[in-house]
Amino acid sequence: MGSGARTGAERRRTGTTAGRGRAALRAVVAVLLAATAVGLTPSAAGAAPRNPSDAEIGAAEQARADAAARVGQIGAELAQARTRIEALHQAALVALQDYEDKQAAHEAARAAAEAAAAAAVQAAADLQRGRDDVAAFARASYMQGSTSPGITALLSAAGPAELIERSALLDAAGVNRVEVVAGLTVLEEQAAAAEQVARQATEQAAAVQQEAAGLLADAQSQEVEARRQADALDAEEGGLQAELQQAQQVLAGLQGARSAAEQAAEQAAARQAAERQAAAPAPPRTPARPVPTPSAPAPVRPTGGTAGAPSASAAETAIAAARSQLGVPYSWGGGGSNGPSNGIPPDSQLFGFDCSGLTQYAYAQAGIAIGGTSRDQWWLNRNKQVATADLQPGDLLFWGGNRNDYMSITHVAIYIGGGQMIEAPDRGQHVTVARARTSSSTYFGAVRPSAR
Repeated sequence: MGSGARTGAERRRTGTTAGRGRAALRAVVAVLLAATAVGLTPSAAGAAPRNPSDAEIGAAEQARADAAARVGQIGAELAQARTRIEALHQAALVALQDYEDKQAAHEAARAAAEAAAAAAVQAAADLQRGRDDVAAFARASYMQGSTSPGITALLSAAGPAELIERSALLDAAGVNRVEVVAGLTVLEEQAAAAEQVARQATEQAAAVQQEAAGLLADAQSQEVEARRQADALDAEEGGLQAELQQAQQVLAGLQGARSAAEQAAEQAAARQAAERQAAAPAPPRTPARPVPTPSAPAPVRPTGGTAGAPSASAAETAIAAARSQLGVPYSWGGGGSNGPSNGIPPDSQLFGFDCSGLTQYAYAQAGIAIGGTSRDQWWLNRNKQVATADLQPGDLLFWGGNRNDYMSITHVAIYIGGGQMIEAPDRGQHVTVARARTSSSTYFGAVRPSAR
């Protein structure tokens, strides 16, 4: 894709800049190490520490400032790259929910196809029984002589009574023959129709499955690429910060040497002054004045919300279920009403929950079906919205990219009160208690599934 190509070029450009930054930092560290070796080595055993010159300190400070500027420049580029990676990750989450929606449609289509196939099998069995009935009737008619011309059957009668009986039997046989053949025709039509319905249902299920597979592949490729870029970015940033930290430590060593030398000089001067003014009293110390603690700003209280009062028992059950899963790993696409499960690639070997799997499980334990994806959980409870100021334990909190489009929702958590929530955060993390991020720019809103 075009965005992928741009991202790759920018990564290469960032990598080149980072390489130059690391080279510069290594040079800075070498200079500072040399200066430190000179500045911290005492001239003789027991001698006072050498005080680095102003020129040495100035050069080290300038070198550290230059290195910090280089790291800051690269850090800005890395921050932009991280923003792009986060957008890619969010797109992967949206694609994952598209897949889960389509997969649910596939399951419904497959069930319909199975029902149609069963109906076709039953129709075929009914048809075979009809054919068997026709064959049995033909055999019986032949054995009983009713297939002979009617006049022959009548003429062979032994007497008037048998003549009357034989005539009645022939009339009944003719009527029955018509009914059997008509019934067989209906069964043949029903069997053909059932087979066509089964074939169409199977084709529809296969088409939906193919769409789901395409959506899954798209979600997986975006998530894998987002993780790869994030890991590379973390390694790049970690290396730069380590080199800058080394430069700062060397500079701190020089500054420490100066401080030690100055302290030694002050102590020597103090001893000399004490010897001259042994009788002079020390000046009184002025106690430090306490610094007032600024008061926190009053929180903004949004308005709105349509949910009724919560069911305390349902909310408590859902929260208890969520708490029981604390520490369970985050697994992309994992978990559901029955508890944690293996996710989908790249987390197919990781047993745990994603965000909506955790909340679905929590409310399933309270007997409430809230849907499988985060945006489904919003949509199914959209008439039970809750204002931020009115949040109650058990409410579901949502985050997304566009406040006016619920299809942009990518994360959900369960509020537990006291400004906290339980969530399955993201890869590499575990189900945890966290601060409820309702002031975030991506906060979408809240609903109350337990509302009466």
